[in-house]
Amino acid sequence: MVVALPDGNTADAVARALIEHMGRLPTHLRRSLTWDRGSEMAGHAVITTALSMSVFFCDPHHPWQRGTNENTNGLLRQYFPKGTDLSVHRAQEIAAVAAALNARPRKTLGWETPAEALDEWLREVNRIHVATTV
Repeated sequence: MVVALPDGNTADAVARALIEHMGRLPTHLRRSLTWDRGSEMAGHAVITTALSMSVFFCDPHHPWQRGTNENTNGLLRQYFPKGTDLSVHRAQEIAAVAAALNARPRKTLGWETPAEALDEWLREVNRIHVATTV
């Protein structure tokens, strides 16, 4: 998910945006969130309460603790170079970039796309939880 922040990146704005977007996911898909120690996550307790989801913070100067996130940030920079004012981009543009990245194969996923990996995981979870009759 790439979440647009039309109201800025204050702690309150980030909490509202994350609650709105992540709240659309089924509970079993939003078990935790790992973030760096930026001030934009000062509202982490609000997020935890609203979504019943733990928020963790990586250690200072340890970006490898959020490896997939850091890799995704690098991919996002291909569309939005560092320093880009994202407020000039509409939510639809940001969603299109997220869709493009979700359709891009990743080495960490055995060259599957994130969309394919999620679909495969959801099928497996549904298969396990579907009752069978004998």
